[in-house]
Amino acid sequence: MSLSRDDYLDHLRTAVEVAGVPVARLALPEEHDVVLRGMRFHYLDWGSAGKRPILFLHGGGLTAHTWDLVCLALREDYHCLALDQRGHGDSEWSPTMDYSLEAHREDIAAFVDHLGLERFVLVGMSMGGANGLAYAGTAAGRLAALVLVDVGPEVRTEGVRRIREFTMAVSEFDSVEHAVEHALAFNPRRDPTLLRRSLLHNLRQQPNGKWVWKYDRRHRGRLDPEEVARRRAALWAAVPKVTCPTLVVRGARSDVFLDEDAERLAARLPRGEWVRIEGAGHTVQGDNPRALTAEIRAFLARRVEAPGAG
Repeated sequence: MSLSRDDYLDHLRTAVEVAGVPVARLALPEEHDVVLRGMRFHYLDWGSAGKRPILFLHGGGLTAHTWDLVCLALREDYHCLALDQRGHGDSEWSPTMDYSLEAHREDIAAFVDHLGLERFVLVGMSMGGANGLAYAGTAAGRLAALVLVDVGPEVRTEGVRRIREFTMAVSEFDSVEHAVEHALAFNPRRDPTLLRRSLLHNLRQQPNGKWVWKYDRRHRGRLDPEEVARRRAALWAAVPKVTCPTLVVRGARSDVFLDEDAERLAARLPRGEWVRIEGAGHTVQGDNPRALTAEIRAFLARRVEAPGAG
């Protein structure tokens, strides 16, 4: 289920006020579908075509709408695009249940080619950041900059396990309010009213009246140590190939990605730096979108848009 146009605008208006995000004017994105590599993908286009593109990639279990406030704040200066990755949001589930790092990386490449994006900024959080890092390792010359939000080759197993347990704990909900209670128990920093409306972008009502998550849960119930090690090695192998300016963002209260992880990653990136966002856990864009937007804007102004930058 998605919000109606009027409800969506009202939700954004309230969210802007609660978060204190500076926005020039309210607007809704255009919604599009595209078939890439034999699968249907859904994405949001926030307008401002002709300006430098920013492609946003959400974390596991989330949707493109997790970036709504950030896109709304940046859309006057950038062409913001947010993709529902395979098995998430309103994109198709993988028919072969392939959710590997490589599959996601090739999806990004196909999407970028389809839209003809050049010298664009790639922003990814958690799963989306790992996928973005993998892509940047093969196409850094096409990027103007990369922003990795609370993720790197090294993440903390206990924090990841806690997220997986949350996403797998309940297979269906009796009501939207039931889903809100479940989400608030996991992350009490979120505003209940805003959370209820945002969850409607990530819930689907079944014929029996129950509500289920939109994302494909079939592969999320276990941590395979061999796969984790292979993924870590692949991401570290990508790091020295990322020659574009890169900002590593860490949520100060995150138990997934710690200061030492961010510092180590930034030091090993050819043009890396890192920043800590106070008042935010792992889902930085939801917990403190104002500070995250300000850091992204300042980073791009300094490392991409300034005369002689790049």
